[in-house]
Amino acid sequence: MAETTVFVRKASGLVRAWSLFDGFIYAFFSVNLITLGLYIFAFAPFFPEAHLIPAIIISSLFIIAEIVVYSMLISVMPRAGGDYVWQSRVLGGGLGFVLSMTGWVFILWHWVPVYGNILSYEVLSPLSLWLASWTQNKAFIDLALWFIDKNGLFFSSLIVIVLAFVFVGLGMKTYARIQKFCFYVGMGGLLISIIMLLSADKAAFINNFNSFAASMFQADANLYQKILEQAKSAGYTPVAWNQMSLVASLPLIPLVLFWNLWPNWGATLYGEVQGATEFKRNFWSMMGGLLVAVILALLLLVLFAKTFGWEFYLAVNNVFFGGESLLPIFPYPGLFIALLSSNPLWQLIILLSLSMWFFGWCGTVFLSSTRVIFAAAFDRVLPEWVAHVSPRTRVPFNALLLMAIPATIISILYSYLPGFSTYTLDTTVVIAITYLGTTIAGILLPYKDKALFASSPVSRYKVGTVPVISIAGVIFAAFLAWNIYKWATDSTYGVNNPVSAIYMLILYLIAITIYVVSKWLRRKQGIDLEMVYRNIPVE
Repeated sequence: MAETTVFVRKASGLVRAWSLFDGFIYAFFSVNLITLGLYIFAFAPFFPEAHLIPAIIISSLFIIAEIVVYSMLISVMPRAGGDYVWQSRVLGGGLGFVLSMTGWVFILWHWVPVYGNILSYEVLSPLSLWLASWTQNKAFIDLALWFIDKNGLFFSSLIVIVLAFVFVGLGMKTYARIQKFCFYVGMGGLLISIIMLLSADKAAFINNFNSFAASMFQADANLYQKILEQAKSAGYTPVAWNQMSLVASLPLIPLVLFWNLWPNWGATLYGEVQGATEFKRNFWSMMGGLLVAVILALLLLVLFAKTFGWEFYLAVNNVFFGGESLLPIFPYPGLFIALLSSNPLWQLIILLSLSMWFFGWCGTVFLSSTRVIFAAAFDRVLPEWVAHVSPRTRVPFNALLLMAIPATIISILYSYLPGFSTYTLDTTVVIAITYLGTTIAGILLPYKDKALFASSPVSRYKVGTVPVISIAGVIFAAFLAWNIYKWATDSTYGVNNPVSAIYMLILYLIAITIYVVSKWLRRKQGIDLEMVYRNIPVE
């Protein structure tokens, strides 16, 4: 049993404030269909022969193996810090710290401007256009366009930082209430959207879209057709709806992972979730988040093809990210759905209710990472003051500050330093490498710490004599390795350039330096970090 004296204190100070239903909502928002999903799907035209439907289904089947590995690791060691705790106890403290600190902290700073982009594209800009339409005030059109410019994107990133800080700072119980409210309202908005898509026809959408674009941007009277022609003249031919080739769609999987790789995003929080030792409940909490998101994604894509036209949906995204779109705003499907109604009140209801998907999601950019920072400080690798927990809210505020302050700096660089925005493409790659480390830890756990694994409830799950966690781990590790190979060798994903590689290497070197210096300082203080890593953190 762990000696509590090897850690900063005899108890973590965190409490199990969440139910597994709260964990499900968090997983569901992490695989966020409306915000992150619709944003990522918009890049599908970069793979003109690939189809989203097969890519989503195939990738999601492999991600089930991820859920098995993570839900079993949680059951064995349900501690704040998740990946960091498992990696450091199985693979070693240095490797665990470097992988988790880089993948859960440093790279999450770079997610903030991505969240800011989505806030601008899918919430602030569409609402500004609604105000322009409702008030007939052209100034709101300028505001909508400002939000997708560098100054507006920086402003949106600051909003993300403030909201995430406040939501996380209120504590787990209050955060759970916030995300439940956003979940129910957001799902209500999605249900209304589905009904409208089902009841509308393509001709009505084309008419309303053309009228909207003409009134807002003085666009061509038949902008719908012009966009199709613009994409064609640029050399892009959208894949037909009925051309769902499995082989041709494989290159799209590494892109789709930017959306659906995250049902385990709450794994670092399970030291604060009730019933976390129960494997099946952990599994269905995460699996539910993935499964519901995937079913809704497939349904929406079918309805987009029916109502917007599949060729148009792909073409309008192609020309927007090609930089010369006749439609000067992000082609947000939520706005297109709102245009199916001519009633301003219904339009507002749709836009506001769908925006709840963002507000229920934005706290994820800091919440999980703060627990990794806390866990590393609790192990004495980071300064002890980082592990301080507010006695009232049970929030590690210093860890939260270590997310908010650097994220502000990164947001400035993203908005105003030319070329820096491409580094945010590294966000999924670095986290996937972290997940690979955890997956390897899961494979090795039954053999590296036989007593710990044997005492856990998941030890009985075997195929023959081989633990299921190891089998699932091999499957998911192979899947991750293939995706990392594709990211590294295919320029279409935008991350396989020397500058990008050097930037990622610098992040890892910073983490290595912190660990080496910390280990040296702790040794001078008479503290052996290796002794710390031979013990499981206390609760």
